[in-house]
Amino acid sequence: MKKVYSLLLLLFFYGAVQAQSDRFIAAMQQKVAAFDTTFSVNGLTALANDFERIADAEKTQWLPYYYAALAQVNGGMMMTGGNMNGGDASKTDPIADRAESLLNKAAALTTDNAELHVVRKMIANLRMMADPMNRYMTYGQEGARALAKAKELDPANPRVTLLEAQDKFYTPEQFGGSKDEAKKLFEETVKRLDAHKPQTSIHPHWGRPAAQYFLGQFAK
Repeated sequence: MKKVYSLLLLLFFYGAVQAQSDRFIAAMQQKVAAFDTTFSVNGLTALANDFERIADAEKTQWLPYYYAALAQVNGGMMMTGGNMNGGDASKTDPIADRAESLLNKAAALTTDNAELHVVRKMIANLRMMADPMNRYMTYGQEGARALAKAKELDPANPRVTLLEAQDKFYTPEQFGGSKDEAKKLFEETVKRLDAHKPQTSIHPHWGRPAAQYFLGQFAK
């Protein structure tokens, strides 16, 4: 009788865990789909808050904290208009701080992975864009280290190539930039995205719209 009771208890526990997992995946699928099609500061801020609520409820999942950080930094980038020296530090630094805090929570829940370092690079870029001349030595180098670590962990990651391409695109030629090299890297990003197979539907797969946008700039 004790064995039957133990088996029933185990089945009940497994069913409860599975139901919780199903709810988490369903919630994440909905928000990730929204993230893929949201291109406004307000929309991304709202999504960041939604992802953070999911993360706080789950407590052991790194992906919602990761997406919350990513949505925050993307919103910050949009505030700058994507232009170097186009940011207002009083507005973008708090966003970078929030994104970094969320990313640190994600990092505490997973082993070292390239996707987290990609977002660290983006956060460093956001900080630097407010004042490139004075901030490059700090945040330019910080971003370079993060991107190098991401590349070391996952050399074929398309988002690594995307950020490399953006660096080449925006950096003046006298400091190592090159529009020709940028174009090749954007084309390589698209190829890698075509070949990339995310672990699940809620794992990182973003980058195509940005790569295609920049490639469109070369056709003009």
